[in-house]
Amino acid sequence: MLKIKGLATGVGSLPHQNAGEALDLIFKYLPNIPFWPQLPKRDILREGMVIQFSENFPCLEVIDGGLFLRSRDKDRELELFYERVIAQDVDYFKISEQFALGLYQFYKRLENSDLSRVAFIKLQITGPFTFLAGINDEKGVSLLHDPIFKQAIIKGLSMKALWQIKLFKKFGKKMIMFIDEPYLSCLGSAYTPVNRDDVVRGLAELSEGLKSEDIHLGVHCCGNTDWSMLTDIPNIDIINFDAFSFQEKFVLYPQELRSFLKRGGIICWGIVPTQDFSGKEDVQLLVSKLRQGIDALAKKGVEKELLLENLLISPACGLGMFDPLKAEPIFKLLSETSSFIKEYL
Repeated sequence: MLKIKGLATGVGSLPHQNAGEALDLIFKYLPNIPFWPQLPKRDILREGMVIQFSENFPCLEVIDGGLFLRSRDKDRELELFYERVIAQDVDYFKISEQFALGLYQFYKRLENSDLSRVAFIKLQITGPFTFLAGINDEKGVSLLHDPIFKQAIIKGLSMKALWQIKLFKKFGKKMIMFIDEPYLSCLGSAYTPVNRDDVVRGLAELSEGLKSEDIHLGVHCCGNTDWSMLTDIPNIDIINFDAFSFQEKFVLYPQELRSFLKRGGIICWGIVPTQDFSGKEDVQLLVSKLRQGIDALAKKGVEKELLLENLLISPACGLGMFDPLKAEPIFKLLSETSSFIKEYL
């Protein structure tokens, strides 16, 4: 059985313009769960978290630096799109090197590296609700309001995930696929056209067909949300949250989290701050905060052993738009905290 206690990984984006420099950082500090880096500062248009996964989606067009719904023949484009989906033509949905240089450089780095320390290879896609919230139709209305395109985007993102899984399967390692959904922190607002049931149904549909013995599916949300939504989705194995800023909210779901862990779920604690990182944080502070969260859940009936044995850590969020000088100290602190957890907790 693979021991995961205390292993560390990243969320996705890094602030580098050079993919090689980003990968040097990843393989130096996160050798157990390396990931391909999204590099928005290299290309703010193509490597943004929505446009990056938009290639070959129906009726979408990049205009004036943004992605918009535009189509002269909507029905025909949707028909051709679903033909590819039904045929399971995952190569049609590939992410090209122009849109994700870090993915291709990561693949080459894996080919030329000793992988003996790698427990998982981590991949990622943008979640459907965050994706849809970032696109407007011709009238300026968010695609979250459009059930036809919501369905198409869910199918398309699933295919983008399958393409990645197929590509990295050659390395013979277990894989983690994160679905990045920062938009879920908006849930509950009067202005949000999405409810709990929409999220559960949408992510359940997206994850259907992705799960296998070698694939662990996770959802990342760097704000607060209704965490019970994610525990209710059968194929979701990992919940990644900002444990530095929102731990007190997260521990309000002890029964749901206990059931999640009992069925093999994993909690990835985003314990190293990103937005609020000052450089004064140390291992003792982060471990103390982590212990507070574990103890709070344990007092509410969640077995401490379950929490510790199914514990990953990460930064609180991606680093793509931060000062590049922040990245290395954050990853160094993450690595040191991981080592402490594995040895002493």
